[in-house]
Amino acid sequence: MNIAYFLITKSEVAYLYNDCTLRQGLEKLHQHGYAAIPVLSKGNKYIGTVSEGDFLWHILNQDNQDLNSPCMKSLENMKIKDILKPDKNPPVRITARMEELMIRAMDQNFVPVIDDRNYFIGIVTRRDIMKYFCEKSEVSTKLSLSESI
Repeated sequence: MNIAYFLITKSEVAYLYNDCTLRQGLEKLHQHGYAAIPVLSKGNKYIGTVSEGDFLWHILNQDNQDLNSPCMKSLENMKIKDILKPDKNPPVRITARMEELMIRAMDQNFVPVIDDRNYFIGIVTRRDIMKYFCEKSEVSTKLSLSESI
């Protein structure tokens, strides 16, 4: 099965650029209700994924940060690239097989998809991957039952 069938295209996906501020990133996560979001370069190449936890741990690890003080102002001076873990949520190429997507989906909510030039073209969600394999399993079960009759 071609994964392009399951692709949610870049135009339909919320994403951040790596030079956005942490405040902009948090606002976008909150606005869309996501737990994680893809991060792109200005050239639209996939760089990584940033999650709520990445923001939280960065804020908590600030040496001189008083947890009782308002910190949104300080988030305007920090960039997404400062907290990004590039190896987190690695992408697959558009030519990947569904089995590879399933393996990736075990550790992440969505799988970023890139083209041959490493440009971000969209995502495939864990839900769509699981749905595909469940339907495939149901079909093979039905075939097995009909053959045994």
